[in-house]
Amino acid sequence: MKPTLNLKPKGPAEKRHQRGRTAAWALAFLGAFGLPFTAVAAQRGFLDREDAFAGSKLSTEFRAARSARGSNQMVKVIIQYKQPVMNRMAAPGEAEMRAKGATVNARLGSIRAVAMRVPAWMIPQIAKNPNVAYITPDRPVQMTGYDEDAGTAVSRDVAATQFSVDGTGVGVAVIDSGVADHADLHDASGASRVVYSESFVAGDIATSDKYGHGTHVAGIIGGNGFSSQSGSGYARPLTGMAAGVNIINLRVLDQNGSGTDSQTIAAIQRAIALKATYNIRVINLSLGRGVYESYTLDPLCQAVEAAWNAGIVVVVAAGNSGRDNSIGTHGYSMIGAPGNDPYVLTVGATRTRGTATRTDDVKASYSSKGPSLIDHIVKPDLVAPGNRIASLRAAGSTLDTNHPEFQEGSANGGTPQYFRLSGTSMATPVVVGAVALMLQQNPTLTPDQVKARLMKTAWKGFGLYSSALDSNGNTYSDQYDVFSYGAGYLDVQAALANTDVAQGAALSPTAVYNVLNGSVYLANTTIRLTANSVVWGNSVVWGTSVVWGNSTLTANSVVWGNSVVWGNVNDSAFSVVWGNSVVWGNSNTQAFSSGDDGEN
Repeated sequence: MKPTLNLKPKGPAEKRHQRGRTAAWALAFLGAFGLPFTAVAAQRGFLDREDAFAGSKLSTEFRAARSARGSNQMVKVIIQYKQPVMNRMAAPGEAEMRAKGATVNARLGSIRAVAMRVPAWMIPQIAKNPNVAYITPDRPVQMTGYDEDAGTAVSRDVAATQFSVDGTGVGVAVIDSGVADHADLHDASGASRVVYSESFVAGDIATSDKYGHGTHVAGIIGGNGFSSQSGSGYARPLTGMAAGVNIINLRVLDQNGSGTDSQTIAAIQRAIALKATYNIRVINLSLGRGVYESYTLDPLCQAVEAAWNAGIVVVVAAGNSGRDNSIGTHGYSMIGAPGNDPYVLTVGATRTRGTATRTDDVKASYSSKGPSLIDHIVKPDLVAPGNRIASLRAAGSTLDTNHPEFQEGSANGGTPQYFRLSGTSMATPVVVGAVALMLQQNPTLTPDQVKARLMKTAWKGFGLYSSALDSNGNTYSDQYDVFSYGAGYLDVQAALANTDVAQGAALSPTAVYNVLNGSVYLANTTIRLTANSVVWGNSVVWGTSVVWGNSTLTANSVVWGNSVVWGNVNDSAFSVVWGNSVVWGNSNTQAFSSGDDGEN
């Protein structure tokens, strides 16, 4: 495991959360940083018993690790503080740390944190600082098309004709692998609609897309179909959801699709700073990683909350681990971070089967399901098309070079302009485009009002079960419930036609297990808010019966095949999801796109 963000798009069947004994995993994690571990060192922890309070400030990896006290090996960490940290001023105790060998990688004032490289022996000492709130590794993050038309299935075309909106004037921050210059991202005068670009990749200031993922995402959001217009040899224009938006290109992934928490947080921080300059109203995060602690402590989750509170809608991919049964949950509780945060809008993927109607659409079997680990937040919030989506090609990028079979050429020959990818990475920008249309129509909407309206108006006509066949001939079965498709299927026409304005915070609810009757029910997520300030309360307009259907989930309503996943204390999955056992997420932050050609 490299101490970098590995955002390579892997096939859903290959994405596996790292499991095993806590101490053993932690040793391996820190071992990736070159830390020496000996038999003697393994007999004592990072912290002595009397340091238990300081230990509570350390992430699970650091609490469980065994390390020689004298180790000078450097570890990348993110230190969150209890009080604001200024981007141009040293944090409390920083001068002393630097004097003893620590270096500052980035100041992350939006989450009151600093990213540093510190000697391993220093970590327990930092935790004793009364100004320190929490310490985590600077974790890696992971990226989360037969040509399906994503827009048709969610009524995109109605936006331009019936409502006369195309996202013009709205800024969308694409935090990904960069955005290549492409004709479909130019305006009518030929000027690029990528109005700002910056790289946060360590040692690489280039902002072009060397990996090929960010350009594809940007095209789904705002491609205007110029390269596939009439006479081009393409059967139809391959347009994005909101062809008039401006793109703010914030590159955090390198040519191998790899990055880190701190790079992603720094990009989110820049989007907040540039909000007024470029009217940034939406952030697209088609990436993520595993869940290690509560969202209230996770620095990546704290960053997306900072953007949300700054008035920016943050849309995050759910992940592609819906087929993962490595912990006996059949893909449940596999939502990645920061998609586990109750503030953000988390998106799962469907497949349209190549038809214009949504009635035959089904959920993609690789789309990760909730509830989230540790906090049991109900996710995803909704689903959108993400299977075998054709969008912009970044010529010569890593994906383009390694997978020429995914190129979409025209009947006229010539250089292919489009590329196919599948995953929740592709479903996320579909929703982002819809958000841009809503905000052009009504710029006064807050992030919570946008989220609530999209969830209320989502189409809820799914059946109970479906099956999917992957490119290798494997068949997967899915049951439909609130943890697999959330509030329903994105419906752009319904969202634009709706005029309801929610009051309060649209936090995703929490799933609660009732030990008395073995059922699971939904409750308001009110950790930092009063019950009356949450949208999903007792109001007639936004009550749970409108958004979710039946708010009480019996054990039978969340059964995968014949295996009871929730509500049975004797089931192996119970201790994973509802018990106290520690489950390790994938430490890589990657783009949530699959490495195969999607499902048939």
